[in-house]
Amino acid sequence: MDTNSSNFIIHKIEDDINSNKYSEEEIITRFPPEPNGFLHIGHVKAALLNYNIAKRYGGDFHLRFDDTNPSKEEQQYIDSIIDDLKWLGLEFDEPYFGSNYFDQMIDYARELINKGLAYVDDQTGEEIKQNRGDLFSPGKDSPYRNRSIEENLDLFNRMVDGEFQPGEKVLRAKIDMASPNMNLRDPVIFRILNGKNEHLNKEYHVFPMYDYAHPLEDAIEGVTHSLCTLEFEDHRPIYDWVLNNIDDFKEKPPVQIEFARLELTDSIVGKRYIKQLVDEGIVDGWDDPRLVTISGLRRRGYTPEALQDFSEEIGISKSNSKVDYKMLEHFVRNDLKNKAKRLNVVLNPIKVVITNYPDDQVEELEIETNMDNPEMGKHKIPFSKNLYIEASDFMEEPVKKYFRLFPGNEVRLRGAYFVKCTDVIKDEDGNIVEIHCTYDPETKSGSGFNKRKVKSTIHWVSEESAVPIKVNLYDNLISDETFDSNNFIENINPESKVTVTAYAEPEILNTLPNEKIQFIRNGYFNADPKLFNKDNLEFNRIVELKSGWRPPKKDKK
Repeated sequence: MDTNSSNFIIHKIEDDINSNKYSEEEIITRFPPEPNGFLHIGHVKAALLNYNIAKRYGGDFHLRFDDTNPSKEEQQYIDSIIDDLKWLGLEFDEPYFGSNYFDQMIDYARELINKGLAYVDDQTGEEIKQNRGDLFSPGKDSPYRNRSIEENLDLFNRMVDGEFQPGEKVLRAKIDMASPNMNLRDPVIFRILNGKNEHLNKEYHVFPMYDYAHPLEDAIEGVTHSLCTLEFEDHRPIYDWVLNNIDDFKEKPPVQIEFARLELTDSIVGKRYIKQLVDEGIVDGWDDPRLVTISGLRRRGYTPEALQDFSEEIGISKSNSKVDYKMLEHFVRNDLKNKAKRLNVVLNPIKVVITNYPDDQVEELEIETNMDNPEMGKHKIPFSKNLYIEASDFMEEPVKKYFRLFPGNEVRLRGAYFVKCTDVIKDEDGNIVEIHCTYDPETKSGSGFNKRKVKSTIHWVSEESAVPIKVNLYDNLISDETFDSNNFIENINPESKVTVTAYAEPEILNTLPNEKIQFIRNGYFNADPKLFNKDNLEFNRIVELKSGWRPPKKDKK
């Protein structure tokens, strides 16, 4: 985050600093994922926002796992979240866990009961739901709402001790069944679950609900500003109610501030959707490069710098909106432009024979590894009589303004020579087998030849030294953005992953796993960190070269 930038969250924090409510060093923020899945692009914005605000003021940032639902939480998710956040550039001490405070939360529930602000309800979940009312009518009091403090304490303690079965009883906050905010209509704050908390390796019979646990976790840790996405705005009154009724936190409770979540076009963002894709085997795990999980983006080849720049550009807003996926692609192109090697790789080959080139001759041509970054040096590429070019770089009957190779036309082979198409060889079915060309030896790149010009330069690889590689070409995972939980599987794009065998220049053999390379004129590709090895040269297309998004013009000062 730009340390000079400002927004409504910064304004609130600085008001609190200027009023001496907090010093800068006292500012504490947190990122509290539930360990029930891998992080996705939407979490990037929230994590970086919380981290960068704490860093801006010299305060503390907490990674806290909200592990209040034992049926959905797994250690693999905890490990992946830590790994992804560190890759993203966040630095933090040992993570916090909401479960560390379970015993305190139980004690605070007893405090609420003693104040007449919580009661044990014997209604079923369906009965509670029916009696809550709706936006146009108030709810109905539970028949158990006026139990005595003594009876509520006894029943709650027996819940804690495991005397009752799940669904038999719950503990509810006693607020207002007629409140226009449905979240204040006596929300459940503890339910019975006979489960084991993996972090504590301890069995519990009651588990706190999120709306109760969240404010207490923040307050216990000393969080000053609890930054949440807009869907929690209607939950802020219960957040404040909990803290205002617990004696330990009345003096200086954390303040919740909401901001717009990140949603991308042409992508599936949402753990439940992603989990279904993983569980049904439609994608290759949580790190499938077609997913916008952080792990998927990493495997595809996105960089932390690109995600940081993207997050900075979209900024902080109070209004939900969708961000064009092309904007994210712009930032990865921008980041890789001066970092990635640029190699000749032909994805869809067609053979070219240079008829006037010596049969057994092989030249070692020297070309720059990245024309925009001379510091990356040069490397050699073999050139010979038989080559491969992209099939799209030849057209037997060219359309208007087609300047690449066609009969009678001359083009430059990148880093090599001018060649002119003289003949097209076809098989008995009329399919093109090879293209015959002649070359002009005086036109070698770097020779200073300027007697004539050509309008097109194309890439190539020598047939004899070409290295076959496996290339995964990715497209949008969904065909229609108007999906919901009932139909989104039907909208999966069958062409979202197409795998081809391509041919690369020999320099490709020096590639390391997870190395990013620009395949000249085709895009940026990543050596799959999970599958790439010397026996399996597998690459994932990160993004094509052409950008469909441009950053807004800055106002001149």
